Amino acid sequence: MNIILNPKLENLIQKQIISGRYTSVDNVLEEALTLLEKRNEYEQWIEEIEQKIDIAAQQLEKGEGIDGETAINQLRENLQENK
Repeated sequence: MNIILNPKLENLIQKQIISGRYTSVDNVLEEALTLLEKRNEYEQWIEEIEQKIDIAAQQLEKGEGIDGETAINQLRENLQENK
């Protein structure tokens, strides 16, 4: 794959290589694309959380909620299970 970069991006990549943090253009691009993938995963996670919050708010409006102590205990149990 051939990629043409604008001068600003070329300069940014060269600065990263000169800094010694990366040894090649491939290393810089691999890191950049990995971070892009992580950002996309984070944005997806945020969307899922927002949907869950909306569902929870609707349930609370219907009186289907649980008390705070029960909720905290359930969260703690989930955290222990996921360790």
